Amino acid sequence: MAKYDHLFITQMLECSADLVNEGAAAGGERPANIGSPFGLMRGIDVEGAPVHMAYSWIGPTSKKTHWVNDHQHTYDEVLMWMGNDPDDIHDLGAELYLDIEGERHTVTTTGAVYIPAGIRHCPLGFNYVNRPFSFISLSLNPEYASDENMPPAHT
Repeated sequence: MAKYDHLFITQMLECSADLVNEGAAAGGERPANIGSPFGLMRGIDVEGAPVHMAYSWIGPTSKKTHWVNDHQHTYDEVLMWMGNDPDDIHDLGAELYLDIEGERHTVTTTGAVYIPAGIRHCPLGFNYVNRPFSFISLSLNPEYASDENMPPAHT
């Protein structure tokens, strides 16, 4: 074993139990078009890592799909979504929605959003997804935590 092997993640572990505001943890089921989340980098996997980063594939759907309930964190967070068309890296192939402090934002391009600590955000979901794309949440904290252990189900 090399000196720095312990700093690498080569087999991402499923981490849906970490994410308390989505899927079964949020009092519902993970939407059928949302893949299982996997830990790219978490303090639990790499000792001393100051981040929790989860990765999911989002699959096609023509239905409006709610994914994540509203919440806030005591740390900063970055959410990223990346289209998979190498001929047009900006085209997400989907339309996602995200509320920040009650203000609705609609996105159709590859991008990211920085959410400062204490800012209420979500719901997060999709109006449609024509092509699969990847989604990453980067919490600037070694573990995922929010203001609600069992958020209310979306209605």
